[in-house]
Amino acid sequence: MRIRLRENGPLVIDLPEGSRYRLGGEERVLERAKLALCRCGHSEDKPLCDGSHKRVGFVAAGGELEVELQ
Repeated sequence: MRIRLRENGPLVIDLPEGSRYRLGGEERVLERAKLALCRCGHSEDKPLCDGSHKRVGFVAAGGELEVELQ
């Protein structure tokens, strides 16, 4: 699994299409192979990113992690 910290933006996790996750007790299925999580703290759809980082001028370094799940 690859995790990308977008410069001045969200944390993006690359997952297989059709992956399932639970949010607020509700199970959801990813339509796309990416899940963007808020890093700025201003999203109205936490923990998901809604683009608020652009509005508030969020500044953070970017980077990338490779994670192996067992």
